Formats: sequence, structure tokens, C-alpha cells
Amino acid sequence: MRANVLHRYGGPEQLTVVELPRPVPGPGQILVRAAASAVNPVDIEVRSGQAASRVSHPFPMVLGWDLSGTVVECGDGVTRFAVGDQVVAMSAQMATGVGTHAEYVALDATLAAPAPRGVDLVHAAGLPLAGLTADQALEVLAPAPGSTLLVTGAVGAVGGFAVQLAVDRGLKVLALVRPTDVEAARALGAHEVFTAEHPVPHGVADHLLETAGQPAAVDGVRDGGSAVSIVPTAPPVAERGIDVRMSFVEQDGDRLARLGRLVGESVLTLRTAGVFSLDEVGEAHRRLAAGGSRGKLLVAAE
Repeated sequence: MRANVLHRYGGPEQLTVVELPRPVPGPGQILVRAAASAVNPVDIEVRSGQAASRVSHPFPMVLGWDLSGTVVECGDGVTRFAVGDQVVAMSAQMATGVGTHAEYVALDATLAAPAPRGVDLVHAAGLPLAGLTADQALEVLAPAPGSTLLVTGAVGAVGGFAVQLAVDRGLKVLALVRPTDVEAARALGAHEVFTAEHPVPHGVADHLLETAGQPAAVDGVRDGGSAVSIVPTAPPVAERGIDVRMSFVEQDGDRLARLGRLVGESVLTLRTAGVFSLDEVGEAHRRLAAGGSRGKLLVAAE
């Protein structure tokens, strides 16, 4: 099978397509013929060597966390899926070494979920990592219905899902975005939108979900409120009695199934900023690093 492989840490030029043996699913695993995967900031961290101390598996390695595709084989004991099922999944590549930038991926069936109904299978690859990150961060935050939530990076991959999930849960959502993204934030459901030119008033929100590396946004949280960040390099400062926590995404097929149902019900919208081939993963890395993408950068496997 064809797979995009990282041979050593470095720039995007270190990513090349090679032929690898087609994996064989073990007990409890499914083999998925990939429709698409996606490129995420964590892939850039691994490829560049920034995350080397947290990566235990050797070169060459296949990157990629998101996956959509069709089950073509089931290992012993699998009852969750059958051959022919369309699925989405998230594989924590940095920890497990199982990447998704390949034509076939074998992974535990518990990590997968039915693909969202009414969505093209390629575009469905935009859901797993960003959707799980947003949903799990909101769970850590645990805002009560009717409370006010400030979301930074509210039109990004994670922030956009967070806005939609929060609105669906009865929260008043404030979005902090670039001036060019005001209308996009409103389209996602944000009740009020703020920018650098129209800053967030001090103490206006009960909670903060920080997805964009803007820890100073905690100033918008009231005394005794709470904040959750998904950016470990720049957490908000705990001050004025504000409870500050971090949230790190975890694999969860059952939660992913629920998010997929929300996509089918049009509660969540999948946004694609570009589709690349396996040969163009390096270019997708460059595009993501340049910033400004308002949707997921996908890698089609076929």
C-alpha cells in the first residue's frame, strides 16, 4: 500500500510516499481502507522534532490522527463493525505510532464510530480530532446552561466546533476572532463577536475556552469564573479566583459516534479548507503552518 512516511525530523521535505505492507488487523481491530485523513498542528510538532521527547516509536513513521474510510476486514472478536461499514476514527499517533496518512489503517475497533450521515466520506475526516478536542474541553469546563462562554479562535477547527456545541447546550457564546472572521463566527452561532479592534470587556464571561494561544483573554472572565485551555505552551494565568485547567484530547469511539450524530442532525458543520493527495502532505504542512485556514486540511488517500 502507499503511505506518506516521515524518515527523520525536519522540514516538510522529509515527508515522502513509499510502499509499505498492508497491515493485518489483530484481535479487536478493524482494517480500514482510507478515504481521507487530515493534517493537524500535532503533526507539525512531531515532524519538526518539537515533540521528540514524547514520541517513543522509531522511524520511519506514518503521521496523521484523523481517519475516514470503509471497513474491509475485521479481526477476531470485533462485533462493533462489519465489512463494508463506513467509519471515522481518531488514532493518537504520537503515542501509539499508528498514523493515518496511508491507504489502509488497522486500529482498535473501539476507536472508530459510524461515519456521519449525509456527509461525503472524504470530508468526514475533518471531524475526529477537532471534534473530540472541543467536546472534551467543554466537559472539563462543565458550564451550566445559560452561562456565558468566551471562545478564542472561534472560527478555527476546534474553536468552530466548540462554538456550535456550546450553542447547542444552551450557552451564550462570545467569540474572539480576527476582524476578517467576524461574519464567519456569527454564522457558526456566536451571539457576540469581539476582535482586537473591538476587545472583550473585562469580566463579561463566566468561562473561557482558549484554543488559539491567547492567554490574555482570561481578562474577559469574571472573578471566580473558570478557564480551560488546549494550548499547553501558553496557559492563562490563574488570577482573581479563576479556576484554570488544561484539556488534552483522548481517543474515544463512543463520544465520536455522538458527535457524528450531531453532524447528521446539522448541529455541527464540517468545514474543509483544502484537499491534498498523499504525495502533497508536505504542502499541506506548509499551508497549515502559514496560518489562516478556516477549516480542515484533508489528505485524500485515493
